[in-house]
Amino acid sequence: SAVVFPNKIATEQQSLTLVKRLLAVAVSCITYLRGIFPESAYGTRYLDDLCVKILREDKNCPGSTQLVKWMLGCYDALQKKYVSLLFNNHCVCLQTITECYHFKFKYTHNGPLLNFSSKNKRSDSPITCADTKKASILLIRKIYVLMQNLGPLPNDVCLTMKLFYYDEVTPPDYQPPGFKEGECEGMVFEGEPMYLNMGEVPTPFHMLKVKVTTDKQRMENADESILKQGEAHLPLQVLRVDRDDPEENQHV
Repeated sequence: SAVVFPNKIATEQQSLTLVKRLLAVAVSCITYLRGIFPESAYGTRYLDDLCVKILREDKNCPGSTQLVKWMLGCYDALQKKYVSLLFNNHCVCLQTITECYHFKFKYTHNGPLLNFSSKNKRSDSPITCADTKKASILLIRKIYVLMQNLGPLPNDVCLTMKLFYYDEVTPPDYQPPGFKEGECEGMVFEGEPMYLNMGEVPTPFHMLKVKVTTDKQRMENADESILKQGEAHLPLQVLRVDRDDPEENQHV
């Protein structure tokens, strides 16, 4: 079935459903285009006019079943407004990161406001469904552009997922289904990391930001081809380097 954008996001539940679906689409696209799981682990869906692959439980692929369970656990934390950051890591081993995908979540009762530079909208313009839809489709297209310009992952790669929480509202003993208490000692990144801002998707009740960390050398090799082969209707800063972001220095 198609992933349909609602004509109106009037309730927090409608917003939550959309964020869950978008997260599923993004994670599925990343794992599919990076060749993490076999074709049988995916179903075909449509996001507006975009054909996308959605990860599903496959009895012949325990890894995809495990990732689906992790996603359901993340949904539980999203429902409770506990999760602040999701790290989806591709590791050569458990200590060395090859690629890292960051999904940052924010919640608000009044809804975030977009900062438009357009003369047709004030800087405090409320978010519309059209804004959310446009940002969602652009995010997925950016992911496709990046995935198609990264070299293949090592054969011995494995996938890990970490959740970080808003400590002021999350019970100390809370762990979503499929997760356990983890260590925050950090991991060693393979090569010199480059941080890419893939974009953000706002709704009246949520904000989803997606960032990617990859090897700078690999991106430098691919940069010229990205600008030449990227979709014409995407901005040239489609894969802009994420400069100093004060939010990323805050403790979560």
